[in-house]
Amino acid sequence: MNTVITPEIKVVMDAVHYRPAVSVIMPFEPKMKLKKELIQSLEIAADKVEEQLLESYPGEMGNLVIQKLKAIIKNLNFSTHKNSIAIYVSPVFEKVLYLDMEVEQRIVVDESFEIRDLVYNKKQILKYLVLVLSGKESRIYLGNSNNLVKIVSNAPESVYAYLNDVPERVANFSDMPERKEIMTNKFLHHIDNSLDIILNAYRLPLFVLAPEKIMGHFKKITRHMSAVIEYAHGNFDESTLDQLKEIVKPLIADWKMVRQKDLLNQIEKAADKKKLAMGMSDVWREATRKKGRLLVVEKNFKYVEQQENSDQIIHKAIKPYNTFSYIRDAVDDIIEKVLENGGDVEFVEEGMLSKFEQIVLIQYY
Repeated sequence: MNTVITPEIKVVMDAVHYRPAVSVIMPFEPKMKLKKELIQSLEIAADKVEEQLLESYPGEMGNLVIQKLKAIIKNLNFSTHKNSIAIYVSPVFEKVLYLDMEVEQRIVVDESFEIRDLVYNKKQILKYLVLVLSGKESRIYLGNSNNLVKIVSNAPESVYAYLNDVPERVANFSDMPERKEIMTNKFLHHIDNSLDIILNAYRLPLFVLAPEKIMGHFKKITRHMSAVIEYAHGNFDESTLDQLKEIVKPLIADWKMVRQKDLLNQIEKAADKKKLAMGMSDVWREATRKKGRLLVVEKNFKYVEQQENSDQIIHKAIKPYNTFSYIRDAVDDIIEKVLENGGDVEFVEEGMLSKFEQIVLIQYY
């Protein structure tokens, strides 16, 4: 979407008595909840909006926005498979977004609204993968803040499954260390191959737990170094599920750091695969082409855009400029494009994307 704000609409939006802008962001899963329950939640939200509106904007404009909000709620699409909803309404503007992300409920009544509120309000879901290796076996788990669940892999869990794969010249040889080394390498190669499927399915931070020697072997052969957040050395063959949870706990304690490191790893991987757009011009173009899987942008990064005839071209506005010839923040417009087309958005701390011009778009691959 690229909304052109005409001088007439701009004057109306800037007028004090036209300013109530309402943002309603909340979970919305019609396939998981009864329609009656969803309608009740929406009506409660509408009542909260009405209370805040009439307190700050009594009179005609407040009532107009309330009526528009209730009409929008009445006509929502209850057949959607999305996870959440964002409703934006003012006296001169209204929009509904159905989104593929989980959010906390938020209601804002103010003089303006920004699409990036959606991302700031997104639930930070703590999910990760744990690969446990030893000289004998492997296990992989899907973890969250409370639990670890074992994932069934297509790779044999025991190194002894590769006993018959050892060449005859070695199998009949008295040098058992060489034989064991070949078995171990085949074992680790198969595990690494199975990670292709698992990482493509989950796209989550990966932690690897293993004895130091096995860890060294794994690091030499793996093609997934970019997915690994941290390694923990030790022998975990006999560790129970509860013991593994305690081992992992300090690794995920600073989840913000884990998440940002994972994002940087994803960016580097996408760059290697030639699937990364960086800088406003390239990101704008690829987002317009609906190629964005994940947009990563520095907090507080904004871009004043000069309006062009082409939807796939963007230029930074240079002062002095006509206040009606530009979009105040093109980053918000990109965020909306990515979200509407099924992608996701993450913010990182200022300076983390300095070598990428503050904004990147990871494309589907």
